[in-house]
Amino acid sequence: MPGPTTKMPGPTTKMPGPTTKIPGPTTEMPGSTGSDALRSRTDGMAASGTYRWVGADTGVMPYHGGSELADVYAAARADGYGFFASNVTHYDILVGLLQGADRVGADAVVQVGHDTAAFYGGGDPRVGLDAIGAYLDRFAAFTDVGVFCNVDHVHLPDQRGFLDAVVETGVASSVMVDASDRPFEENVSLTREAVERVREGPGRTLVEAELGRVAGTESGVETAAEDAFYTDPDEAVEFVERTGCDLLAVSVGTQHGVASDRNLDVRPSVARDVDEALREAGHEVPLVVHGASGVSDAGIEAFLDAGVPKFNKNTRYQYEYARTAADFYHEHADAIRPPDGAPDDRGSMFAGSEWSPDRSYFHPHVVAGEIRDRLAAVMADLCRLTGSAGRSLYTDD
Repeated sequence: MPGPTTKMPGPTTKMPGPTTKIPGPTTEMPGSTGSDALRSRTDGMAASGTYRWVGADTGVMPYHGGSELADVYAAARADGYGFFASNVTHYDILVGLLQGADRVGADAVVQVGHDTAAFYGGGDPRVGLDAIGAYLDRFAAFTDVGVFCNVDHVHLPDQRGFLDAVVETGVASSVMVDASDRPFEENVSLTREAVERVREGPGRTLVEAELGRVAGTESGVETAAEDAFYTDPDEAVEFVERTGCDLLAVSVGTQHGVASDRNLDVRPSVARDVDEALREAGHEVPLVVHGASGVSDAGIEAFLDAGVPKFNKNTRYQYEYARTAADFYHEHADAIRPPDGAPDDRGSMFAGSEWSPDRSYFHPHVVAGEIRDRLAAVMADLCRLTGSAGRSLYTDD
C-alpha cells in the first residue's frame, strides 16, 4: 500500500453567520378560508411563472440522474466553479434550498442520509426514499434548473440493506458509500463491492467514496480528532483504479458538525495534490470536501482553486432552521403564550380568558414561510460564492 498517512490536529467549534432574506414560500395565510385561499395563492404564482406544476405543458424535466449529474460536475471542473451539495433534513429546508437555487439559476444537488430517509418515512428509510423522490419529481418540474439527489454516507458494511434500498428505489442520482473508517484494503474491497451493486440498478447512478478520515459525527458515526488523517495522493490513485468510484471525498482537515476553520488545520493543498495525481494518472474524478459548514468563504475559494467542485453542507442549514424559528417565536411570544396570571387553558383555546392567541403567528405555515425564505437566501448566497449562480446546464433559454 502507498505511503503513510498524515494525522491532523484536533478542532474546536464556532458557528457560521447568517446572510440575507428573499421571498418565496407557498402558504395558507391565517384568517383565510383554507383551501380556497391556498388555491388562490398558488394560482397567482402559476400565472406569474413562479411555479409550474407536474403535468403542465412546460417542457421542463423532473429531477435528473447520474449521467446528467456527471455533465454538471464536468462543466464545473472545466470552468472552475462548484456546488454545495445540501443535506435536506426537513421538508422546509428542502423547499427553501430549491427556491434559492432556482432564483439564481444554479443547478441543485440535495442530499439525504439514512437518518433523514427514515425521518421522511416515519421510521422506514425505504419509504422515506420514495417520498423524497416524489417530492423532487414535483419540485424539479416547476424549477428552471437541474435538480439532483445524492444519498449521503451509506456506511459499509453495516448499511448494505440501505444501499439495496437506494438501488432498488432508483431515487438517487448519486450515492456516497463510506468505508473510510476501515483499513485501506477493506475500504477498497467494500467500495468496489458497492460500486458493482450500484451498477446493477436501473439507469446510471454515480458512486462517491471516501478516502482518509474526516473528524466529527456524521449519520451517527463519530470519528475522533486523533483518528482523523489527510488523504494521500498516491493512495487516492490506487483507490480510484481499484474501486471504479466516480467521485472521491478527500480528508483535508475539515470536520463534520459545528466547527470553524480558524480552529482546524484545513489544507486546500491536499486537495490540489490529489487532483493533480488523479489527472496525471488519467482519471477525471471530481473531488468532494465534506464538513464544509465551518469553512470560511476564503477557504471555499481556495478549494475551488484547487479543483474541488463539490462541497457537502448540512449543519449550517440545521442551524438556520432552528435560529429562524427561535427568533420568530421569541419576537412574537406575547401572541402565542398567555400573559402571567392568565389561565393556560389550551384545551378550550382560552375560551374563558380575555386573552387569546393570535393565529397570524402560531399558524405553522407562517414560521415555515420564514424558514423557507431564510434558507432560500442562504442558498442563493452560497451559489454566488461557488460561482454556480447563472450556470445551470438545464435552464431553458
